[in-house]
Amino acid sequence: MRKYRRSVWLPLLLFLYTTGMAVYFLPRNTEISDTEKYCTIGLSYVIIGILWFLLRKKERLARKREEDLKKPENHTT
Repeated sequence: MRKYRRSVWLPLLLFLYTTGMAVYFLPRNTEISDTEKYCTIGLSYVIIGILWFLLRKKERLARKREEDLKKPENHTT
């Protein structure tokens, strides 16, 4: 079984959840304007994009740290 990275499944799950909530609830909400609706959804997608970027960066740094620990050190003593 293939293990998916957190930087893939977490933003994807949040994206699907946000889209589902927008499709279901926003047409029924008449208390806010259309501009506010679109700004809310847009901001949610921006936050998900930032999360995706930061998780990728964190995974990349962790991978680099692991590689550095595996490298044999050259000690000249």
